[in-house]
Amino acid sequence: MNDDQLLRYSRHILLPQLGIEGQEKFRRSHALIVGAGGLGSPVALYLASAGVGTLTICDNDAVDLTNLQRQVVHRNDAIGMPKAVSAQRTLAAINPEIKVNALAERVAGARLGELTRSADIVLDCSDNFATRHAINRACVAHRRPLVSGAGVRFDGQIAVFDLRDAQAPCYHCLFPEHGDSEDLRCAVMGVFAPLTGIIGSMQAAEALKLLAGIGETLSGRLLLLDALAMEWRTVRLKRDPACAVCGKA
Repeated sequence: MNDDQLLRYSRHILLPQLGIEGQEKFRRSHALIVGAGGLGSPVALYLASAGVGTLTICDNDAVDLTNLQRQVVHRNDAIGMPKAVSAQRTLAAINPEIKVNALAERVAGARLGELTRSADIVLDCSDNFATRHAINRACVAHRRPLVSGAGVRFDGQIAVFDLRDAQAPCYHCLFPEHGDSEDLRCAVMGVFAPLTGIIGSMQAAEALKLLAGIGETLSGRLLLLDALAMEWRTVRLKRDPACAVCGKA
């Protein structure tokens, strides 16, 4: 680590739980971020500023004026630009030392599996259950920790699914793919701008803890936020032995 890096990351290095060793772990790490919207924005900003060496950002959408109310990685002059490319441009201005792979595509199937396998951690910042379940299957198959977040209206949630622990549940244990869950889209339901910042920042924090191997993660816990009342609720999660995804994993 050179002098500029020691200065840039000095406030991390001062933390005894991290130090130079933890910062080096960040530098050598690769995070896959699926979604560059309301959640993906703070995730990408904090992982980049924290010095995570490689970020792969996947999003097949383009920046729209309605996004700018909450998707803070994008700028007004990026309207019409692919979100992944817009995010890449912003992150390069914040931390030019890291590598950002911008994939302006909706990843699925073998492609998603390949990207998951090449990453150390996956952050689900998507906005639909089909993508979330596909990401979960890939993470279970390749034993990659998954940090999952969601937010709509004034309600947010975050959890970690880490199948490196044999007792840990997966996303499917919580939300069965053929259950009654319905997608709630921001375009229809609305979303409180700071909500996605709160949840996305917490996703980044959980990812950094997992990469550094410090603290206690949210594995086995689901945090629910009512931002109108600013109240948190914790739900304990258990692995479903009959789960179609991780039951035999």
